Amino acid sequence: MSKIKEFIIEKIIFLCGIITIVFIILIFLFLLKEGLSLFKSVRIFEFIFGKNWYPISEPPQFGILPLILGSLLVTLGAGIISIPVGIGCAIFIAEVAPRWLKDILKAFIELLAAIPSVVLGFIGMVTLVPFVKNFFGLPTGLTAFTGSIMLAFMAMPTMVSIAEDALYAVPYTYKEAAYALGASRWQTIYRVIIPGAFSGILAAIMLGIGRVVGETMAVMMLTGNSARIPQSFFDPVRTLTATIANEMGEAVVGSQHYFALFSIGIVLFIISFFVNITADIFMHHKK
Repeated sequence: MSKIKEFIIEKIIFLCGIITIVFIILIFLFLLKEGLSLFKSVRIFEFIFGKNWYPISEPPQFGILPLILGSLLVTLGAGIISIPVGIGCAIFIAEVAPRWLKDILKAFIELLAAIPSVVLGFIGMVTLVPFVKNFFGLPTGLTAFTGSIMLAFMAMPTMVSIAEDALYAVPYTYKEAAYALGASRWQTIYRVIIPGAFSGILAAIMLGIGRVVGETMAVMMLTGNSARIPQSFFDPVRTLTATIANEMGEAVVGSQHYFALFSIGIVLFIISFFVNITADIFMHHKK
């Protein structure tokens, strides 16, 4: 009887995995069906490298280079902030903090991950936007820098959780051997534990970056939504995700604008796919 139950559970799990893969393939095929229709009238090169996004002008211009650069700039800024802070926090929780403090910090990180992005965006509009504007003397606080700060907070829970698991997974015998050779706690951490968990830490970084790339509400509320090529972190920008969220409700079904938004979805899907595949490769990498 136990073997029958185990067989049934295994098949259910296998079926769930297959259904998930099928859904992903169907989503991608739907995006292709709608998005590729744009390229009957617009060349791919003009779409990817065009500098003007004016979908309702006459004639319309569908260049997403400013949107790609806006997304990259916000992602880069979020990574610069979140990677050292997030990995440092994971090391502190896993190797330095006392037991009682570990439980408090882990609960706080899980709580941060549970806050909806629209709530964080609203908090950023009320507090962070005026601060950035006044502190740097800018015409507006709705900039790529503002979005980067908020997205860094949103990426850190993912980074901390996965990096902490990777650090815990390092065999304790590594630490014992390091201490036996006379290494201090800090020498053991940065010469033994971090190299041992390096693939897991890289996976944590990649998944955190993937969280940033796919974020919509916070960047839509905090980055200014200006579809221009940014010159610095303190310029308003518009991201790929924010463009879809802003304009999909206004696009006429079957129009070039409608198809262009689905083409942006294809670009986002491909970017997210490669980010997650890279993270998976690092996570399962064996030294």
